[in-house]
Amino acid sequence: MKFLPTTREEMNKLGWDSLDVLLISGDTYLDTSYNGSALVGKWLVKHGFRVGIIAQPEIDNPVDITRLGEPNLFFAVSGGCVDSMVANYTATKKRRQQDDFTPGGINNKRPDRAVLVYSNMIRRFFKGTDKKIVISGIESSLRRITHYDYWTNKLRKPILFDAKADILSYGMGEMSMLQLARALKNGEDWKNIRGLCYISKEDKEEYLKLPSHQECLDSKDIFAEAFHNFYLNCDPITAKGLVQKCDDRYMIQNPPSLTYSEKEMDEIYSMEFARDVHPYYKQMGAVKALDTIKYSVTTHRGCYGECNFCAIAIHQGRTVMSRSQDSIINEVKEISNIPKFHGNIADVGGPTANMYGVECKKKLKLGSCPDRRCLYPKKCPALIINHNAQIELLKKLKTIPKIKKIFIASGIRYDMILDDNKCGQAYLKELVKDHISGQMKIAPEHTEDSILSLMGKDGKSCLNEFKNRFYKLNEELGKKQFLTYYLIAAHPGCREKEMMDLKKYASKELRVNPEQVQIFTPTPSTYSTLMYYIEKDPFTGKKLFVEKDNGRKQKQKDIVIEKKTKK
Repeated sequence: MKFLPTTREEMNKLGWDSLDVLLISGDTYLDTSYNGSALVGKWLVKHGFRVGIIAQPEIDNPVDITRLGEPNLFFAVSGGCVDSMVANYTATKKRRQQDDFTPGGINNKRPDRAVLVYSNMIRRFFKGTDKKIVISGIESSLRRITHYDYWTNKLRKPILFDAKADILSYGMGEMSMLQLARALKNGEDWKNIRGLCYISKEDKEEYLKLPSHQECLDSKDIFAEAFHNFYLNCDPITAKGLVQKCDDRYMIQNPPSLTYSEKEMDEIYSMEFARDVHPYYKQMGAVKALDTIKYSVTTHRGCYGECNFCAIAIHQGRTVMSRSQDSIINEVKEISNIPKFHGNIADVGGPTANMYGVECKKKLKLGSCPDRRCLYPKKCPALIINHNAQIELLKKLKTIPKIKKIFIASGIRYDMILDDNKCGQAYLKELVKDHISGQMKIAPEHTEDSILSLMGKDGKSCLNEFKNRFYKLNEELGKKQFLTYYLIAAHPGCREKEMMDLKKYASKELRVNPEQVQIFTPTPSTYSTLMYYIEKDPFTGKKLFVEKDNGRKQKQKDIVIEKKTKK
């Protein structure tokens, strides 16, 4: 199947008189493995279910959302690949004019709080339906317990309550959604399926009790306690189920889905994708997001970097799940045979490119450590970093006919490269020689140790050493390539002084005038967002300065990007 059906005509060609599952998404329909709705939809079809998709439905018109009819099993609602509030607003709460996941690029299709809007539309336009409404995707996943909402500057209830949905599938949803579909089809109990949340009138005695929503409203310290317990129960091996009381009902969170095996990852990514916009939506205009993902390949999921401002640990997990080399090679071969393929693979990577094939054996057996992180403040001795498998993979990919260049555009943990005494330098040389074009993007985020510690990142000495190695290799190889740095302004704890110090360091030591500076956006379910709300370091309890004035946040950014004018 090239595309999931989005019209009745396509359903008829497949011989389908009805759907089992109807997907509704805040993004247009890109049929790629980077689109969670397409991925889950194809996965369900692979296992015998009939699935269709309605992308970016018109809000006030029933014709759009009802054109494929009511599904037999459930509606599956996603806000899209990006939280709809992040997609629609900048860090200083200005409305974004453009949307890379909308045909034509104009931000006029995705509603604010898309999951809530689409769930309400289902109840409105499918009156009297008894089919389950299942919410999923990053917008739902990160809002599954009481959470701070930057856009309203208050704590909001678990999203299941606001959406009035039946079930929430959190994290990577292929297995939980498949098990749910099978259970509903067979009339079986689904309430113990891993990776699902639901609302109950009854408590679940054997699960860990989080502080209630009201207790979180009453005390920031209690909310911090709730978040700690939530964060520590996201590992599939060690996690307990969670219960949170909200008014007179309970949010029940079952333990996370089990970590996918290499075989399961290969099976998921071996599915056929059109790598294009569905023709129904393609006629509405070009979709910019496709430019970067059309010829990109995912090597793994998950990240154990655990930066405090990042939600990957909560959504994808802290355990890296890698595909086999053969699976990745086969996908690149398939891409190379696509008509009009230009020979360049835009990216081979994941949340952090060089975590592919590198994981702690102790963690794989016993689960994530509750009392320490893999890479911060220093790498755990139990994590053995070796880039040899990645070097091998890149060398094999380069030999595939019709392939001109394999780019690594995903993030790189340069501290991991420095830590790998056996293969780190060889890996960096491989990147510099063949896998970047003109510039290599890295994300130190800041240069001042006081702020880096609040971010959960290593100090600037590591950055300096990496920079020196990078430019030395370029000189040896006769290349003129540069490092570009992603930086964050107005992170909790950061004042104008720290941004001035960053500017001085960048000018003197890095010899650059940074341009890639973003203002910190408090998104649900990160420790940095917790800091922003409680105005304390949640690990020490110490009072923390937090810049909350949008004008002064912008000033922090301007300090760094402003170029000195020559007199």
